[in-house]
Amino acid sequence: MHLIFIILAMILGLVSPGPAMAGQACEDGVFDGLSYTLCSFDPARSVIRIYHEDANGEPFGSFDSLIRQLWRERHYLIVAMNGGMYHEDLSPVGLFVEHGIERHAISTRAGWGNFHLLPNGVFWLKDGRAGVTETSRYLNERRSADYATQSGPMLVIDGAIHPRFLPDSDSLKIRNGIGVDAEGRVHMVVSDMPVRFYDFARLFRDRLGCRNALYLDGTISSLYAAESGRRDHFFPLGPIIAVIGTVPQ
Repeated sequence: MHLIFIILAMILGLVSPGPAMAGQACEDGVFDGLSYTLCSFDPARSVIRIYHEDANGEPFGSFDSLIRQLWRERHYLIVAMNGGMYHEDLSPVGLFVEHGIERHAISTRAGWGNFHLLPNGVFWLKDGRAGVTETSRYLNERRSADYATQSGPMLVIDGAIHPRFLPDSDSLKIRNGIGVDAEGRVHMVVSDMPVRFYDFARLFRDRLGCRNALYLDGTISSLYAAESGRRDHFFPLGPIIAVIGTVPQ
């Protein structure tokens, strides 16, 4: 219904498609025989945000809940995906920054699970720029961000594939991640079939030109794309990375 309303609004001239919708936001891609959905944006021209809680302080938990609040604020959702790992109560596992305010502290501890398969990293947004930075470097740089989410492991670190990834691993999952290329473009990717960490990292480095890329999650990997009508709702979501448009007054 949301997609139909936006399309009708565009036809009637009530909503401008904006830079992110003027061209194709997402496309199907194949790399080394594996298929992916690739969504790419220029953060200087597209509005990218990271969301977690609604106006009542409750986690959105789904794209639908986020869509409803955005519409009340005269915004609409263009593309979104799950944006980092979270606890059972949907709270972020590591760093979460919103509107320049640190809502959840950064994590540097080792532990069990993909998040703690060090090094992990941070996807951040600041003044129309975006980046993926390994966690210890993010801390050393004393970086401030308008929005940030921590996840792990890093897929690509300064052009190198994470040292723990094996090209012949038998761990195959649907995966999603995010990277920033040399021109500063943000690439949000979800695999359309189960893939290895190693193959997923190579996609970011060798196909998309990202010297740094970050894993967001596996089994719960979800994508919303208004343009194609895709609206995954497999599992509850924690942080959500979203590209939004504004409804003109």
